[in-house]
Amino acid sequence: MFNNEHIEVYAYNVAKHGNKESGDTYYIHSEKDYFICAIADGLGNGIEARQSAEVIPQVVERYHYEPLDDMLSRCNDDMVQKRGAAVAIVRVNYKESTIEYSCVGNIRLYILHDREKMIYPLPVRGFLSGRPQKMNTQTYKYEVGDLFFLHSDGVTLTRPKAILMQSTGAYDLFNNVKECAQSNDDATFIAGSLLQ
Repeated sequence: MFNNEHIEVYAYNVAKHGNKESGDTYYIHSEKDYFICAIADGLGNGIEARQSAEVIPQVVERYHYEPLDDMLSRCNDDMVQKRGAAVAIVRVNYKESTIEYSCVGNIRLYILHDREKMIYPLPVRGFLSGRPQKMNTQTYKYEVGDLFFLHSDGVTLTRPKAILMQSTGAYDLFNNVKECAQSNDDATFIAGSLLQ
């Protein structure tokens, strides 16, 4: 859990049933002017998936001030001779009231804007593996009270808009999703509420 005057965030990570280690990782960090988070889903599961996924928090921690696509490129460079990972990075700019999202692979972002409009940016297909990869940062304006939800493919949501609309804030959203999260895969999600 993380919160300040701008944002409230809850994160969840669980290994696939029967595994000791999750092949997913996540990272959360805040500076004076922005908040940044990332989820990495190492291909497969278990230790080898974890080794790929662990690259991402290390890179984002060191270079969180860089443009998202530059960070993703650094992550990609560090994937050489590893299994590979789907990776998404989100930055919330407090001063500009924007959410930036860049993703390679099947990590989804949902934004509930103004309590009624669902924003669902499409990720770039594929995964980071050290091979050249196209990056594409998308930017959206947010308002106070908007919710965002970032998750790996181990979290199955049949009606994401309904779950976000039923949630009064980040903690409520966290609990609503946790109840329906499956454990037939590594599952990771970050639920956030924008406060000002």
